[in-house]
Amino acid sequence: MSINGSVFLVMDRANICGMRVHQARTQHKLQQIELSAALEVECGVKISQSDVSEIERGVRGVKDYELDALARVLSVSPSWLLRGQE
Repeated sequence: MSINGSVFLVMDRANICGMRVHQARTQHKLQQIELSAALEVECGVKISQSDVSEIERGVRGVKDYELDALARVLSVSPSWLLRGQE
């Protein structure tokens, strides 16, 4: 889509990192509930198991501090979660 010469991506998802959150979580052999607990214990960020599910499915957006916490707990960079790049 183009508006006034600018190109905009039309996204039908609430986030672009859900697929990589799922990938990193499963590589660490964590259940969604375990990721939820680790986020709260290690980072003080409350993301419920159902929120993790919604993030992974692209239904729920991710705040910047949540992205940082997810990256820290999953031992990946925020850049990788967003773009698949280290």
